[in-house]
Amino acid sequence: MPIRTIMVIVFAACLFVTASAPEAGVSEEAKVQAATAVLKEVMEIPESAIPPSLLGSAYGIAIFPDLLKAGFILGGRYGQGVLLVRSEGDRAWSNPVFFKLMGGSIGWQIGAQSSDIILVLKSIRSLDSITSGKFTLGVDASIAAGPVGRHAEAGTDVQLRAEILSYSRSRGLFLGLSLEGASMQVDYGANAAFYNVPGLLPMEIFRNRNLPAPPVSEELRRTLTHFSNS
Repeated sequence: MPIRTIMVIVFAACLFVTASAPEAGVSEEAKVQAATAVLKEVMEIPESAIPPSLLGSAYGIAIFPDLLKAGFILGGRYGQGVLLVRSEGDRAWSNPVFFKLMGGSIGWQIGAQSSDIILVLKSIRSLDSITSGKFTLGVDASIAAGPVGRHAEAGTDVQLRAEILSYSRSRGLFLGLSLEGASMQVDYGANAAFYNVPGLLPMEIFRNRNLPAPPVSEELRRTLTHFSNS
């Protein structure tokens, strides 16, 4: 059987497991609450936190709680999360835009596990590509595993050049992780449901500060402001 066909089968199985998991079907508000909880838990452990200096200078952050990774030799990832960006003026955080993160991997692996993924956008250059529908990490923007610890800096050439720094938390460990080849896709259905506005576009969410949103959105923005100003 061709490798491409096997990867399609494995990824389809990954999606089936995701749809069958208890997390499936949770409301968009619950997903935003989970993103807030992930950020708090990660940042409150100084030795393994994202360096505050990185958050302070970041143009955006994406948080994908409970991203499922599953496979047998060939694997796949799938999950839903949110992306927030800063305004160019007062650097205030926007309301969240919902995205899906998905991608495959090849390697000797078996089983399934859930991970929390955080992406720190160092540059706003790729925002148009991200919001156009589908965005491939490592292709449409350079990506590297991010440094951890309050006193860490992006010291390697790869980290200094990267437009996006990526992190993963699995089984209690929070580490930099490369996600090259994974794709981010706008979840239009989730955005419409969360804001109760059919056909809502990502840039409308980012730019319209007066867009009515559930209270969990304000809590996430407040949490981000706190840690990015630490």
